[in-house]
Amino acid sequence: MFAVVDILGQQFKVTENTKYYVPKLKEEVEATVTFDHVILYENGKEIKIGTPVIDGMTVTAKVVEHTMDDKVIVFKKKRRISYKKKRGHRQQLTRIEVTKIG
Repeated sequence: MFAVVDILGQQFKVTENTKYYVPKLKEEVEATVTFDHVILYENGKEIKIGTPVIDGMTVTAKVVEHTMDDKVIVFKKKRRISYKKKRGHRQQLTRIEVTKIG
C-alpha cells in the first residue's frame, strides 16, 4: 500500500511506517501532521487517482526531527579577471515518519 502526497509543492511516494526527509515544516518535534493533498492511492487491489486530489483521503505522520542537508558549494570564477565567488548553502529539512494512510 502506498500513496503519492504533495508536501509543500513536492510530491512524495510514501508507505506506512517509513521515514522521509521533506522540506522544513513549522510543527514541533513529536507533533502529528496531517497531509490532505493525496494525489494517488494504491492498496494492492485498486488504484484511486485524484482530480487533482482524492477527497477524504489523508496521510498522517509524526515529526521525528528537524535537520539540515549536506552543504552545497557554489563556486564562480572568470579567467584572467580575478573574479571569484564562493558560496555555500544547507537546505533545512524535517524528518517525518508516516503512521497512517487513509
